[in-house]
Amino acid sequence: MADDLRLGLNLGYWQRNADDATEVVRTAERLGYESVWTAEAYGSDAFTPLAWYGARTSRIKLGTSVAQLSARPPVTTAMTAMTLDHLTGGRLLLGVGASGPQVVEGWYGQPFAAPLARTREYVEIMRKVWRREEPVTNPGPHYPLPLPGGLGKPLKPITHPLRPDIPVYLGAEGPKNVALAAEVGQGWLPLFAFPEKIEAMYGDALAGAKPGFDVAAMVMVVVTDDLRAALDGVKMMLTLYIGGMGARTRNFHADIIGRMGYAEQARRIQELYLAGRRDEAFAAIPDELADGIALLGPLGRIRERLELWRRSPVTTLLVMGPRDEPTLRAVRDLVLG
Repeated sequence: MADDLRLGLNLGYWQRNADDATEVVRTAERLGYESVWTAEAYGSDAFTPLAWYGARTSRIKLGTSVAQLSARPPVTTAMTAMTLDHLTGGRLLLGVGASGPQVVEGWYGQPFAAPLARTREYVEIMRKVWRREEPVTNPGPHYPLPLPGGLGKPLKPITHPLRPDIPVYLGAEGPKNVALAAEVGQGWLPLFAFPEKIEAMYGDALAGAKPGFDVAAMVMVVVTDDLRAALDGVKMMLTLYIGGMGARTRNFHADIIGRMGYAEQARRIQELYLAGRRDEAFAAIPDELADGIALLGPLGRIRERLELWRRSPVTTLLVMGPRDEPTLRAVRDLVLG
């Protein structure tokens, strides 16, 4: 339980036609938001926007939510993180994740194999780079260093890291991956969090977390008197993730909705979406699911529902949606008091 929730802002993916969010980030920093996060999937990357915003701010922490393992070798992510951490005075929070087979195989052209083992190895290599204690070696099997049978020799970075222990968060949805986050990471980034169900779904997985482990949940927040419209906005997002953000036979987003108690609905939503019946897929999403993973409605209703998050394992709310100063301020006041 976290009576004192921390507060961050998740900007999601950068879009070509989107307004520059610099003023939004500056406003969040001035209002006391602890962190700002950016995402990547198969369009914009997560690091470039953070460098842009980091150059225009001075205190707010900068998080990737999440950088995909298959987009970069582990030493490349380690170098990028180390450079950005230096340039921003030690403000980086590095969220990484394995993604899923549709993106890994369809976008990066790589096999989606052994995500847990790959993640563990990836994090170990990055930490060897940042510690800079000796030339980096790794026996593999996923990221052998140096390449066996080649001409390369072990190297260590020519740049000295600002911090040898850049915080690592894992984007994870399955219980085993969440347990790995608790074991090797400083935090976990759940995409869909239903506060009343987290303990039952992940209590065992989180049992091994060290003191200070950060459960930084992404939460859509819509302050409005039109609850119906807010629910529909969340349902539209869920339609895409449950229906289309994964392969028919392997969709981690649909799996997590199933573990929340909506397995039959998730199967039906995916079936309808892949058949091109997207309006029906949208209609098949229960209102209680959309309401449960978000904070929607007038400020009074959000204040009441916020207590569910305070009683959950969540320690940081990464709010998605608010961009204007009055709403950012109102959310700040509700969360931080």
